Amino acid sequence: MNKTLNIAHRGFSGEYAENTMVAFEKAFEAKCDGIETDVQFTKDKIPVLCHDETLDRTSNGSGYIKDYTYKELLNLDFSYRFNSEIKNIKIPTLEELLIFAKDQSLLLNIELKNTEIPYNGLEESVINLIYKYNLNNNVILSSFNHYSMALVKEIDKSIKTGLLYDGNLYKPWDYCTMVGADCLHPQYFSIMSKEIVNTILSKDIMINTYTVNNIEHMKKLKSFGVSSIITNFPHILNKI
Repeated sequence: MNKTLNIAHRGFSGEYAENTMVAFEKAFEAKCDGIETDVQFTKDKIPVLCHDETLDRTSNGSGYIKDYTYKELLNLDFSYRFNSEIKNIKIPTLEELLIFAKDQSLLLNIELKNTEIPYNGLEESVINLIYKYNLNNNVILSSFNHYSMALVKEIDKSIKTGLLYDGNLYKPWDYCTMVGADCLHPQYFSIMSKEIVNTILSKDIMINTYTVNNIEHMKKLKSFGVSSIITNFPHILNKI
């Protein structure tokens, strides 16, 4: 059985401000295998890392990221809503994380946040940056927008894609093949049995589950042999 990879959800987001360079650096220190993050466009088409389309939950700003230039976003504090000794944390660009990941040989799962907002051109922009840093073999692009994942394959068949979902798909391996994706990214409670996991893996499809923070759930999924567990607490997953 292959090792189940430990992927830090939005970095080490259980203890540090999510989707920030601090959280990514701390995840690496916690010996994660990779980092999951979320990318969207600023007003001036800079790919930046933030989960929500709006700024209100994670910063001292408000409104939509798409309505701010990158320079304007740098005036905001992304530690604002997080109880941390580290303050005045800036929003990172995708390029900053790619440089860090390249230096540390980390796997990246980059979720394109283009379900609510289409972000025309996001796929191509992200792919171009991936190639700029020669990371095409170390990246999975994922999204709840499966049309976007099909578009990624139209742009470049070699880029790995993952289909995010939170329900119980019927024969998900067939759906994954139809879309042309390489991975399934289910909410962990959507995995019904070890038999389903075995069937998915037998089709050469990776199964990367999110967001698993309970120790018993981690142990169960690891015993099933899933490809990756995406967690806010990479240090806990390492212990088991």
